[in-house]
Order: sequence, then structure tokens, then C-alpha cells
Amino acid sequence: MARLSKIGSLPQEIRDWLDSALADGNFSGYQLLSDALKERGFDISHAAVHRYGQKLEKRIAAIKSATDAAQMLAKSLPDATDDLSSAVIRMVQSDMFDLLVSLQESGEETNPAQRLKLLSHAVRAAADATRASVTHRKWQDEARSRIEAAVVSAEKIAKKGGLSADAVEQLRREILGIAE
Repeated sequence: MARLSKIGSLPQEIRDWLDSALADGNFSGYQLLSDALKERGFDISHAAVHRYGQKLEKRIAAIKSATDAAQMLAKSLPDATDDLSSAVIRMVQSDMFDLLVSLQESGEETNPAQRLKLLSHAVRAAADATRASVTHRKWQDEARSRIEAAVVSAEKIAKKGGLSADAVEQLRREILGIAE
């Protein structure tokens, strides 16, 4: 495993400051950031800041892309919350898989303890997403069963009330249209 980078070994509050400064500066001004780090007692080259900034910019772009995709889904499926929930769960599962593959392939300089912690969180998040997917499918099946039972009940009442077969079929289509 590669050794921890100089930026990776910075205290968390300094990395948080650097992340904000990079984002606020539109991922430019690496020499100025390197100088500011030197003023704070950390000797980190502008090239190291640049490499770190590129990785951070890619992560932020991926998050923004996922957010935009979720917003697009919400706009295109405003009344289909089942479809939206399923799509979001699939997106999360797909992104998590991509992140795990990227982590494994990147050779990013993380110490073993950090990597283990990250993988542990990823596995837990994957389990949560899978559990959410299973729960969502179960909810969909139960809702469909309740709607079908309501349709059967409504048909019986309509037939007893003297509605024609066409009217009963229209009622059935209207009720099932809610679930589909």
C-alpha cells in the first residue's frame, strides 16, 4: 500500500480549510494555497495541492452529477414515487459500486486503518441500500394487494348496486390506474 500523502496527513481542520479554499477558488491558485499552508507550518508543494485539488474536483463533480440526475428523475416522475424511489435506490447502489471499484483501482494514498474504515462504511451503506430496496419492493407488493382487494370489493358493491358490466370495468380501470 502506498504511503500517506502529505495532504492526507494534515490535521482534519486544515484539510477542511483546504477543501473549502479549493472549491471557493474554482480549483485554481495552487501556488497561493501552497504558500498559505507554509504560513500555517505545513510544507506542501503546489504540485501536491494541484493533485489533491484535481481529485477533490472529480469527487465534487461526481456528487453534483448524481444530485442533478436525482433532480431530473424527480421532475420526470413527479407522480410515480414508486419509480422514483426505485431509481434513487438503484443510483445509490450503482454509485457505491463505482466508488468501491475506484477506491480499489486508484492506489490512492490512504493508510490501512482509514481504508478499512471506509470499506466498513461502504459495506454498511450497501447493506442499508439493499435493505431499502427489499423493503420498498415489499411495500409495493403489499400496496398492490390492498388495491386489488379494494377493486374486487368495489366490483361486488357496484354489481349489487346495479351498475352495468361496462361501468364496473370502467371503475376497475380507474382504481387500478392509481396503482400502475
